Amino acid sequence: MPEVDLLSPLTIRGVRFRNRIVMSPMCQYVAKEGLADDWHLVHLGSRAAGGVALVVVEATAVTRDGRITNSDLGIWTDDHVGPLARIARFVESQGAVAGIQLAHAGRKASCDLPWKGGAGLTTPAAGGWPVVGPSAIAFDDGHPVPAALDAAGIDGVVAAFEVATRRALAAGFRVIEVHAAHGYLLHEFLSPLSNTRTDDYGGSLENRMRLLLRVAGSVRGLVPAKLPVFVRISATDWADGGWDADQSVVLARRLKEVGIDLVDVSSGGLVPKARIPVGRGYQVPFARRLRDEAGVMTGAVGLITDARQADGIVTGGDADLVFVARELLREPYWALKAQQELGEEPTWPISYGYAVKRRAK
Repeated sequence: MPEVDLLSPLTIRGVRFRNRIVMSPMCQYVAKEGLADDWHLVHLGSRAAGGVALVVVEATAVTRDGRITNSDLGIWTDDHVGPLARIARFVESQGAVAGIQLAHAGRKASCDLPWKGGAGLTTPAAGGWPVVGPSAIAFDDGHPVPAALDAAGIDGVVAAFEVATRRALAAGFRVIEVHAAHGYLLHEFLSPLSNTRTDDYGGSLENRMRLLLRVAGSVRGLVPAKLPVFVRISATDWADGGWDADQSVVLARRLKEVGIDLVDVSSGGLVPKARIPVGRGYQVPFARRLRDEAGVMTGAVGLITDARQADGIVTGGDADLVFVARELLREPYWALKAQQELGEEPTWPISYGYAVKRRAK
């Protein structure tokens, strides 16, 4: 078999990724009424020019009330398609693949901006709005208590993801990722700490997985067969009695059965006082376990900071893609520098490359 490393191309369905480096979705909290603007174009486009294989647009709300803050990106109306399409076109023009993460914040919606403290906005006077969840359990003290979704509300969530998928495809995105991690709505249904329902969407593992599997199956059914669908999950809540890695393995197998191509493996976010052993590559073992035990492709994320570390994740069989977040904020050209560090000639944009090479002589 040919040697596989961080710089090896990868084809999933009909989409070819030029290497294994992904710009992880990272919320910017600067949108007005959910509309992408010049900041998003430059933020995302510069990393595409910087050599990553896949650029994933931040968590994009499928409903207005499903935003974390009132400055989240959105895709709940047709008006959102044009600005997002502009970004997708530019990303693709730089040789990267354009992806988007579709999200609903659930009980973690209606919050202030993070640099203003991120507090829950519990009243309209404070700028807040009604939030929903699987059960009437607030994320934390001072956060709004969600209304438990009834059957019609659950159907509405599925429908919102479906319409959002159609809009994302119309905008030109070639990878769709469903956000089911970090304590947002689909994750809330998975965890017994936030889901105390007694109907078909609560109780047993099968029931708690039901909504995510419905959404994932519906999205997969709408996306053309030549395009991949990813799902991001939190492999564990890092909390007693919560969602854990054993359940994640079962979920990953079921996601594969409904046609999901890759599980993007993160962790945490469901409860505010989780005991998380944060450290270099601390979430990578979860990606490895799901890859090995569920037989599904995985993406690794979490304090992956240098090229050789990232390369080892791929060459060691821990994951198929490496999702880089904060390091790409610090260095938009991280992927090009990774090429150089790993012994390859960096593929600079043509407008930069001739000058960089000439100066090096």
